Amino acid sequence: MVDWSCFTRGLCAIFLGLILNSPAHAAEMADRIFLGGPVLTMDDGTPQAEAVAIKDGRILSVGTEAQVLDRKGEDTTIHDLQGRVLLPGFVDSHGHVVMGGLQALSANLLAPPDGEVRDIPGVVDALGVWFENNAEVAQRVNLIAGFGYDQSQLEEGRHPTREDLDQVSTDIPVVVIHQSGHFGVMNSKGLEVVGIDRGSEDPNGGVIRRGEDGEPNGVLEENAFFMALAKLVGGIGPDGFKAFVKAGAGLWASYGYTTAQEGRASPQTTEIVKAFSAEEALPVDIVIYPDVLLDRDFIADNAALSYVNRVRVGGAKLTIDGSPQGFTALRDRPYYDPVGNYPPGYAGYAAATMEQVVSSVDWAFDNDIQLLTHANGEGASDMLLAAIKAATEARGGKDRRPVLIHGQFLREDQVDSLKALDIFPSVFPMHTFYWGDWHREHTVGPVNAENISPTGWIRQRGMKFGTHHDAPVAFPDSMRVLDATVTRRTRSGDILGPSQRVDVMTALKAMTIWPAWQHFEEKEKGSIEVGKLADFVILSANPLTVDPENLDQLRVVETFKDGELVYRADDTGYQGAFPAGTSMAVGREFLEALEESETAGK
Repeated sequence: MVDWSCFTRGLCAIFLGLILNSPAHAAEMADRIFLGGPVLTMDDGTPQAEAVAIKDGRILSVGTEAQVLDRKGEDTTIHDLQGRVLLPGFVDSHGHVVMGGLQALSANLLAPPDGEVRDIPGVVDALGVWFENNAEVAQRVNLIAGFGYDQSQLEEGRHPTREDLDQVSTDIPVVVIHQSGHFGVMNSKGLEVVGIDRGSEDPNGGVIRRGEDGEPNGVLEENAFFMALAKLVGGIGPDGFKAFVKAGAGLWASYGYTTAQEGRASPQTTEIVKAFSAEEALPVDIVIYPDVLLDRDFIADNAALSYVNRVRVGGAKLTIDGSPQGFTALRDRPYYDPVGNYPPGYAGYAAATMEQVVSSVDWAFDNDIQLLTHANGEGASDMLLAAIKAATEARGGKDRRPVLIHGQFLREDQVDSLKALDIFPSVFPMHTFYWGDWHREHTVGPVNAENISPTGWIRQRGMKFGTHHDAPVAFPDSMRVLDATVTRRTRSGDILGPSQRVDVMTALKAMTIWPAWQHFEEKEKGSIEVGKLADFVILSANPLTVDPENLDQLRVVETFKDGELVYRADDTGYQGAFPAGTSMAVGREFLEALEESETAGK
């Protein structure tokens, strides 16, 4: 009698052997395995692991070291974390990666700890040093630029003027950009080039500041500045902007971001980013949001959930008001103690009309376009909430994921409305460090300053949120974002709003899985789970175990995009603030790009 059970077992063994040694099974062996340090997955089912295996740019296995080593083949590379911590790559909830490249090309006018400028003579000196080192760049593009001055941190407590900048040059236009990005100052030559004089009228949503004699003093607010800057940088050209894209993407990668955002673009800038990505591999993904008030047809024709050469248009951007620290954000009440020549009861102003806000929201809802809206003051947030409520009631609920950007001065009832209307808040806790003292003393006063960037209120309601750096407003310093969200320490060492603090794991989710959800990418990014993209950041120590007061001292050691190393701390000079010579290097690259373009055109 035949022993069929034995025969069956034998066949099973043969088939099992064939399967285990087949090419299909061999394909499941890892390209690289990460082990030797904690893995913070951001997956609530398995918050921590010991090791991760990746294959073809995706996560193959997550678990104990023994489990993951089952995926080790002859060609597998072992990446020893040496006690450091592995996390999902950071997802940029809001920033301006192209303008970050412009910052790299400009003189660093930031105050400590990101720069050395403390007064207006320091602004002038920094511009002079930059011009001395980059004269060829400045002459080629007919522009001397500086980024990051902040009147709240200058000893004089005021903006520079055209007369101050005329000390740098009277022959070449000089422009300095406020750290908020919502103000700028030009020298006399710059004002001449952009056509601003005594007879110029203030544009809608902007102000040309003037001296007692009625002449423009060089300081431009909001739309007045944006339009003037566009004219000044026109000489840079597409190839110069490509150098900005490259510098910005590299800077984001150096801080552990594997997905960057260009949070307000023109169609022309969008096409430049696309063209660059087709020519040269980007180290990170870039999601672009063109301005909804510029060209809606372009946005509708280009918006997509899939990337081409690591670039996609994610939706549209609307800007309702301006800068809270610069007193141009639209409040629902007067500013507490504004510094400058403001009328009694001054509450800021809108950069967009209510008609424009309603039209933009209705268009986005009708066309299923994700809309990101900049609203800092309570008045601006009221405008947005009213428009979205009306659009939702008229068009029904749908998974559109509209995003509120900043919301610095949100009232608690407005947070309730955000939840009711399914609006994702992308908030700015870094303000507690950079401008917390200023908000307490001048913008909203000591009581309301406690609740700026109200992450505590948001979490009490069980809501997801994103945290951002808004670079180049600040460097895209991921650890500064993490630190500010957890500690809310100001420059002076005060804790601004202890009840609005959140724990470290919540703060990490606001940099990973939640902004991935914001971008409709939660199935691909934001957590370390099998099947997702192998986008990782390795930090110098575990943020869950270090003293929270030292979170800003953590450093990005390596960044991996799709499983490939795109940044190592000892490879570039980008870690921390820009060191001396960085802008010179970018400047040389910029000149090379221009020369290549000119050669190709001959």
